[in-house]
Amino acid sequence: MKGTCHCGAVHWTIQRRPERLVKCNCSICRKLGAVWAHVPVAEVSLSGNTIRYIRSDCDGDISFHSCNVCGATTHWSPTKKDGEVMAVNTALVDPDKLEGIPLRHFDGAKTWAFLD
Repeated sequence: MKGTCHCGAVHWTIQRRPERLVKCNCSICRKLGAVWAHVPVAEVSLSGNTIRYIRSDCDGDISFHSCNVCGATTHWSPTKKDGEVMAVNTALVDPDKLEGIPLRHFDGAKTWAFLD
C-alpha cells in the first residue's frame, strides 16, 4: 500500500495491507483528520522531506511528520530508538485501496481505550 502527500513530494509504502485503521479523537489527531494504520517501523519505506512536530503532552514519545512543501501529515514515528511501531496516515491513500479494512475509533482524549 502506498500513500503520498497532496503535492507528491513525500511518499510512504507499507509491505502489507493493514488489518485495521484507527481514527483517534485526541487534540492533534482530531485536528489533522488523520486515519492511522499502525505498522512495524521496519515495514515502512519513506521518501521525501518532512517537518517534525513533537507533542509535549505525550512525553515526547512520538513525532508527527508533515510534508515540508504542502503540509499534509504523512505519518507519526517513535522518538526513541527502540520504538517498534509507527503509523502512516491512510487519508493519503486512494479510497478504493482501503475498502474492506475495518475502522476502529480510539479515545485518545479521555480514556485511552478503543470505543468499540
